[in-house]
Amino acid sequence: MIKEILEQLFEHQTLNREEAKAALTEIANGKCNNSEIAAFISVYLMRSIKVEELAGFRDALLELCTPVDLSDFNTIDLCGTGGDKKDTFNISTLSSFVVAGAGGKVAKHGNYAVSSNCGSSNVMEALGYKFKNDVPKLREEMEKTGICFLHAPLFNSAMKNVAPIRRELGVKTFFNMLGPMINPSFPKNQMVGVYSLEISRLYNYIYQQTKTNFIILYSLDGYDEISLTGDFKITSRELEQVMSPSMLGLKTVRPEELYGGKTVDDATKIFMDVLTNQGTEAQTQTVIANSAMGLKCITPSKSFEDCVGEAKESLESGKALNALKKLISLQ
Repeated sequence: MIKEILEQLFEHQTLNREEAKAALTEIANGKCNNSEIAAFISVYLMRSIKVEELAGFRDALLELCTPVDLSDFNTIDLCGTGGDKKDTFNISTLSSFVVAGAGGKVAKHGNYAVSSNCGSSNVMEALGYKFKNDVPKLREEMEKTGICFLHAPLFNSAMKNVAPIRRELGVKTFFNMLGPMINPSFPKNQMVGVYSLEISRLYNYIYQQTKTNFIILYSLDGYDEISLTGDFKITSRELEQVMSPSMLGLKTVRPEELYGGKTVDDATKIFMDVLTNQGTEAQTQTVIANSAMGLKCITPSKSFEDCVGEAKESLESGKALNALKKLISLQ
């Protein structure tokens, strides 16, 4: 079937939701060779993905994933699409620990780096976290620390099958867009950063059709998170708003202040510096901004000011660091 779909795509046709789901299901089930997968991915490097296609791909991966039942927790995932070519430090992963330290329940979905130097899985592994799909163990981590980490390849065979091809291509693909939307624990809340306004619109359309409580972030200068380098847009079920750093009571920072280093060791050092209150002002404020937005996503009735205050308290008091220490001690 993939050959027919490729012919259709090469003739500049788009796929409906069912066709997109069927195509990705074939890829996930190992029925396509590497050349077919690379050709399929390449189509979407040359033209924009349509809402129906993205929704169909998401349907396939969620149907095929190994589910993790965390439904009795009010969970959130804080995750960016990646692919913004900014090489920032691990802002959403750090923010996940700040949210956990503030009392949130974080089911963090992540993977190794594809289009950056260090992904969330790289830094978590370096810190001593052991990837697992043992649901009772993940639930224990959630209960005792407020956070657990879901390494994407353990839960979705499609991600596993395409990983070598994505690595060889080394550029952002539609799988970057899918990553945040296929958390196998089906979190009730989702804060997701995207690398373009077009993807923000696609996400908004898809999430409006779900029961998920969501906030989509996009910094207008191209970051897939709140970078504090300028204005940023937030989109939720009730709200579309362009905000400035000063509206959160925070300062504007320079792009070079967000650099994540060249290696996993560099990234891990920055990670621990921020959690131990030894990060730069720019690093700390950026993490606080994203953490605050995560807390706002969980409880939309809270003011931005209160959420920023809670994020600061979690970081400065050491609660965020304690969440990490407890999590690593359970490995």
